[in-house]
Amino acid sequence: MSTAPADPSQETPETASQTPPPDSPPVQAVPVRHVPLLNIANILTVSRLVLVPVFLFALFAADGESFGWRLTATIVFAVASLTDQLDGWLARRHGLVTDFGKVADPIADKALTGAALFGLSILGELPWWVTIVIAAREIGVTLLRFWVIRYGVIPASRGGKLKTLTQIVAIGFYLAPLPLAFDVVQWIIMLAAVALTVATGLDYVVRALRLRAQGIRARRAA
Repeated sequence: MSTAPADPSQETPETASQTPPPDSPPVQAVPVRHVPLLNIANILTVSRLVLVPVFLFALFAADGESFGWRLTATIVFAVASLTDQLDGWLARRHGLVTDFGKVADPIADKALTGAALFGLSILGELPWWVTIVIAAREIGVTLLRFWVIRYGVIPASRGGKLKTLTQIVAIGFYLAPLPLAFDVVQWIIMLAAVALTVATGLDYVVRALRLRAQGIRARRAA
């Protein structure tokens, strides 16, 4: 014997709640926003890479002893560094974050700071051990990113951003044609940059190992 109500008006509340009203609008899926690869944030990141050879030309012009060329190199470095702050802000504010930007942005940073550090060491204005320590950290972190990229992308940490800012300020002091009285100041800032570079490098190693372990567990559970 059937227990279903003969009259629709006799439907139980549970049965009625499962039946949408005939005049209700159809449920539509929320479209996923597609972020184009060619956006202002990524363009600024690429422009930073393009400015690297321009910066090196100005730095080595007249063997690095020309006031005008050193000032030019400092300005180019400052403009390129500002694009680092601007592209990240634009990407977050306007939802332009892409996997390309997450990978290309730190590479562009390393290319710019690496060019400045090696250039200053070649000119004999910065000890080679400083350049080697910072370069080894940056190359190591880049390799770590590619090592775990199949499991995810490691975003820049707050410590990494502070490290980058400190490096930029220290390099700016070394690049600018300043009086000898600033030597102690620029050396103190550079030592702080080296300390942050080492500390954040160790932090990236820990984060990369955790991300890889999580990715392996997720694949095994799938």
